[in-house]
Parts: sequence; C-alpha cells; structure tokens
Amino acid sequence: MAQITLKGNAINTNGNLPATGSTAADFTLVKDDLSEVNLATYAGKKKVLNVFPSIDTPVCALSVKRFNKDAAGKDNAVVLNISADLPFAQKRFCGSEGIENAENLSGFRSSFAQDYGLEIVDGPLKGLCSRAVVILDENNNVVYSEQIPEITQEPNYEAALAAL
Repeated sequence: MAQITLKGNAINTNGNLPATGSTAADFTLVKDDLSEVNLATYAGKKKVLNVFPSIDTPVCALSVKRFNKDAAGKDNAVVLNISADLPFAQKRFCGSEGIENAENLSGFRSSFAQDYGLEIVDGPLKGLCSRAVVILDENNNVVYSEQIPEITQEPNYEAALAAL
C-alpha cells in the first residue's frame, strides 16, 4: 500500500507500482470507440502510461496535454492516458483540446488500477486511479515508474521523457 496525499490529506492506494526492471502485467482497457485493447495491441512500441484520477481536473488535463506534445512524437512510442473516466468523457475532452497524438483508455470495466497498485482505497477519490507514470520498453519491461506523492502535483516530465 502506498500512502499519497490529496491537498495534504493522507490517502492510500491498494499497492505499489510495478518496480523498475519488472515485466508489466497485461491489462485490458477500453478505447473511445468501446473496443478493448491490451499490451499486445502496442507490441514492439515503447509505452507511456500516464495514469490519473479524472480527465476533468486541471492537473490531469495538463499532464495529458504535456505528454501529447512532448512524448507522442517520439519514435516508436505511444502515450496511453489512463483513467476511470468513461470513454465518452475522454473523447469529448481530447476533441475539445485538440489532443490527437495520444490514446485515451478507460478502466471502467477493468482491473487495471488494482493490478498496478493504483486504486485509491480511501478518501474522497476512493475507487479512482492515483496519479502515476509508468514507462514500458518495447518488451513491456518497466524502465521508469513514478507514483506522484500529491494528487494535485504534476509528474516529473523530464525524468519520464528521459526514460523513453
């Protein structure tokens, strides 16, 4: 269990992020057309898993925009924005913000948050994903992981991008 904060108040996740050097667990997530994807969908690509509570919050929106701008254009890399939001909300946000270089994936019918140790288990955001970044290489090995200690804080973009 990882302890993080929301506006300075302690909350907990159900576990810890996959460790650097480990192989990432497979997942099934839902795209905005309601089709399902898993790690095999992105075989041979580096993957930025940009995970957050909800697309409709300011810091989440900033991370989506930043990774869309800075990481999605890198060779052989894909940015996967992951939250519990319904695919319709993700599509609406990205359409209105011009986000075209990243994929939005919903965990609304998935065990992704639990499997990756990211499910918030108490506090007002209980049931949502904590904010984290996990970078996978072409073989789904974890080369970088960051559990953001404060939900209202942005990720360390420079460190995450350097891992690509």
